[in-house]
Amino acid sequence: MQDTIEFPTTVSSDIIEPAILYFGTPVVLIGTCNDDRSYNLAPMSSAWWVGWRCMLGLAANSKTTENVIRSGECVLNLPSSDLVGAVDRLARTTGSDPVPPGKLWRGYRHERDKFGLSGLTPARGDTVAAPRALECPVQIEAKLSQVHEMAQEDSVWRGNLTAIEVRVTRVHAHPHILMAGETDRIDPDKWRPLIMSFQQFYGLTPEKLQRSELGQIPESKYRPPGWKPAA
Repeated sequence: MQDTIEFPTTVSSDIIEPAILYFGTPVVLIGTCNDDRSYNLAPMSSAWWVGWRCMLGLAANSKTTENVIRSGECVLNLPSSDLVGAVDRLARTTGSDPVPPGKLWRGYRHERDKFGLSGLTPARGDTVAAPRALECPVQIEAKLSQVHEMAQEDSVWRGNLTAIEVRVTRVHAHPHILMAGETDRIDPDKWRPLIMSFQQFYGLTPEKLQRSELGQIPESKYRPPGWKPAA
């Protein structure tokens, strides 16, 4: 007979309404091509993978979203924790000119040369024209598969959020993060991804890595005026 699991009855939970739900995911530097073929590089952390597919959660009016939908391709560069300074230099910058009102409100500025600002080295992908960031230990080339407009039932968020599905076409990895004796396996004991959790930078340790530029934005500025959680 299977033992009955008894859950504690004295533990309670508070009902909260946080402005953001970034519980901790790897940072991705999305490399794309602008319409004049110059390079754009944008940090984000709303990404998840299943097999050789990835879902990207992006603002509908961002330059990256525009570039991916127009060109049909991108590179997902995964920085290690030691690249935190390069990533933070890109915070509160956008390739959009003029800067969208929502980003302007949060203190963003237009920056054309994202690679120059970050200090990272661009290189054209093998299967896409979008740029790899060579210092990133993992560089994932991908092509557009589907675009899903999010929050269609929400009058405030409708038209502002996009989920983009991409299919991976090639994966580049630095040799030092590969498992010994294996050619196609990344060793989790060697891989140290940069993690963003509630606007702050972490590695695979409990200590915060450094001050985060995005962390200076009040979380309340991510909540659109008049928005209420769905009943």
